[in-house]
Amino acid sequence: MTPAQLSALLSELVLLPSEIEWVEFKQNVTDPEMVGKGISALANSAALLGKPCGYQVWGVEDDTHKVTGTTFRPRKEKKGGEALLNWLMRLLTPQVAFHFHEWTHECNAMVLLEVPAATHQPVRFSGQEYIRVGSHIKPLKEHPAKEQLLWAAFSRAPFEKGLARTDLSGDEVLALIDYVGCFELLSIPVPRDQKGILARLADERLVVLRPGGRYDITNLGAVLFAKDLSAFERLSRKRLRVVKYSGPGRTEMEREWRDAPSQRGYAVAFEPATAFISSQLPQNEPIGQAFRTEVRMYPERAIRELVANALIHQDFTVTGAGPIVEIFSDRMEITNPGEPLVDTLRFIDTPPRSRNEDLAALMRRMNICEEGGTGIDKVVAAVEAFQLPAPQFAVITTMEPGSTRATLYAHRKLTEMGAQDRIRACYQHASLLYVMNKRMTNTSLRERFAIQPGNAPQASRLIKEAIGAGVIRLYDPEVRDRDRSYVPFWADPS
Repeated sequence: MTPAQLSALLSELVLLPSEIEWVEFKQNVTDPEMVGKGISALANSAALLGKPCGYQVWGVEDDTHKVTGTTFRPRKEKKGGEALLNWLMRLLTPQVAFHFHEWTHECNAMVLLEVPAATHQPVRFSGQEYIRVGSHIKPLKEHPAKEQLLWAAFSRAPFEKGLARTDLSGDEVLALIDYVGCFELLSIPVPRDQKGILARLADERLVVLRPGGRYDITNLGAVLFAKDLSAFERLSRKRLRVVKYSGPGRTEMEREWRDAPSQRGYAVAFEPATAFISSQLPQNEPIGQAFRTEVRMYPERAIRELVANALIHQDFTVTGAGPIVEIFSDRMEITNPGEPLVDTLRFIDTPPRSRNEDLAALMRRMNICEEGGTGIDKVVAAVEAFQLPAPQFAVITTMEPGSTRATLYAHRKLTEMGAQDRIRACYQHASLLYVMNKRMTNTSLRERFAIQPGNAPQASRLIKEAIGAGVIRLYDPEVRDRDRSYVPFWADPS
């Protein structure tokens, strides 16, 4: 902000009737511990009250709000021989993009500390979370009602609208964001000048214009179009990892995707990632009547949809973990942090509910994922066309918080499948046909498993097994045996 903008903001703050929970006034109090606690308290209070920032002003009388000036010089202060700003950043968790502004207002030296609101978790100073209660700074744990409200505020705030980097020049924004890739994926011509580029990025909610021609990059902009996610502290662990192992376990890693695109945002890294995954897959021998030539082990359509789902539906509040694709000799696992919002048994028929709707919508516009919740249907259909075992969708709760995992299995003959594999395939086949306004029959199941036309009893045994497991049911018990059809357990009884 320019000195004129800072003075205008100061004039607004001193008009407040009294010191409030997201604004604090000081004259020359410079105790580093109190400054650190104040940053934590202002960040958390601003989040609780829905304010984008909290402010602490030096050079204003607390009671009268009279502007008097200050002798505080934050950039010259030290704590134990260490620069104050470095000391504060080291003890704040997660890191906060606070900023000290120094300027002269009506011949008075002033300092304004600008603290962005906390996002997704309370800000801690030296391991302790603080909150402002009236004009006092208190440990958050001493006020459980406020703590509960603060976490509720985090749950309501969409991840995409949070800020990944703040207070940047136009040049800095364009150095961090792959705007050319962004416009190509959105099929938008690149504007002729920097102002036009930034305006269009703002229209897409990838950046936010600040006073004085400065900019913030939103989480949406960073996670999709970052040139390097490591440049965004809170997103640096969220890059898509792809790891290949030499066997069925994780003991021998053969290769990890570390090409330059692996560090980029999801949208610009998606095509290189799927190309790398495909290059690491073994080729399948021809299977039954489905293929006459060798093909990759897993259908490309299934891979693309499952990787896109992992990116879109992950829980970004889970720190230290991101989406990962693991390729084993007998399967591929795609895992993302966060438990699904939809029962895994209903992935086929229920439109997906995402924590990150803006992220999902933009990725659909770029044709990275399916529109209207049909993606898992296409995964199952592609797997059936390849005559592979049914994919498995599971919630992993061995560690807190939980995660969601989709597993594609390499080809196995029906005689090599276990009971759970057979039941899952039968259920998914019935579900897929039902959402297509069809019903599973003995004939359709024989085609699914490549069972010889004359071996109807084998398909009947599979159907009986799935009925016994409670995942499918007979549609109309009054018809002849040869005309019987089957639907998933959740199908409308009418």
